[in-house]
Amino acid sequence: MFVVVGVTGGIAAYKTVQLVRLLVKAGHEVHVVPTDDALRFVGLPTWEAISRHPVTTSVHDDVARVRHVSLGRAADLVIVAPATANTLAKMTAGLADDLLGTTLLATTAPVVVAPAMHTEMWQHPATADNMRVLRDRGVVVVGPEEGELTGGDSGPGRMSEPEAIIEAALAAAALTAGDLEGLRVVVSAGGTREPIDPVRYIGNRSSGRQGVAVALAAAERGADVVLVAAHVDDGVLTDAPAGGRIRVVRAGTAAELGAAVASEAGAADVVIMAAAVADYRVAQVSPTKRAKEAAPEGGITLDLVENDDILAGLVRTRPPGQIVVGFAAETPGDGETLLDRGRRKAARKGTDLLAVNEVGWSQGFESGHNAVTIIDAAGEIVGARRGSKRDVADALWDAVLAVRAKK
Repeated sequence: MFVVVGVTGGIAAYKTVQLVRLLVKAGHEVHVVPTDDALRFVGLPTWEAISRHPVTTSVHDDVARVRHVSLGRAADLVIVAPATANTLAKMTAGLADDLLGTTLLATTAPVVVAPAMHTEMWQHPATADNMRVLRDRGVVVVGPEEGELTGGDSGPGRMSEPEAIIEAALAAAALTAGDLEGLRVVVSAGGTREPIDPVRYIGNRSSGRQGVAVALAAAERGADVVLVAAHVDDGVLTDAPAGGRIRVVRAGTAAELGAAVASEAGAADVVIMAAAVADYRVAQVSPTKRAKEAAPEGGITLDLVENDDILAGLVRTRPPGQIVVGFAAETPGDGETLLDRGRRKAARKGTDLLAVNEVGWSQGFESGHNAVTIIDAAGEIVGARRGSKRDVADALWDAVLAVRAKK
């Protein structure tokens, strides 16, 4: 595969040497396109030696081959690592004042960026806006990670490790064929909230990140997606546009989410219930705030009633050929207990696939990472993934495609 690696002016450029080495070792043809600032961190001879190709930063070199356009046209994949705040801003604006800029404008290949900068720069509204635009254009973003930065600082902004960047980049290249092209999918995400009164509710710790990652992965792989979103954390839905392939429907309670999913599911090829749906709701919701002074001595008692089983209902009413996938959030003591619970739930619900999701005080919920074991209708393990929620999402779609192939 013909890979262009753009390197910009950040201290993390030293990691990109290993990234290029690993790509070359794997048999890919790698052309490095550094910016002038990048060469202040790692010199040109290093890039030429490690890539085994001539390296330049100028659009005026090799003019006869129209190098400033030919690199972008020839590329099967473009990786920018590190991607500084300045580079991300230039990409958003479409600036092409150097060889990397013209290459990015000339390519139709997947583009993967690995941001690296100080926390304040990453969290600045301008950078956040730029990332939304780039994601909407289909740029794949890897990281940044939280960790130690230059100058003794620590926080989000550390460039992901080369192995993680390569894994995501090769996955993006493999997905250019659009293996979900033409599919209509419905994905639910986030946590429902069951009101007690106009002020209080019963809820859960779901951030919505996993469901949104599932929807985003589907859209980037070619599907048309309806994302039914319950409560999600601030900023999570900014990842959802995916080139206009995702339509977002909002829901609050379990009943609202169930009605929204049911109304969309009839025309879908695949339905994935990633939302954390409340099992119970308050039997009598107070129309006014329950006053503490009016409560009986010792506190109040809430009568709870069971919500409808949305997942089982979808299985019962699905049209022929539709694939229904569920999630099971479990806090197992060991792997066997986890699988046993998942298999019993899969049998009870009748799903084609069930992603058994390990959760706890510090994993699963409110985290950018996840660990799932995917089992089929027979209870057999057909996939497992531990990593970012986007990694988990792609593993889940791979399992869905395998089920469709069998059908």
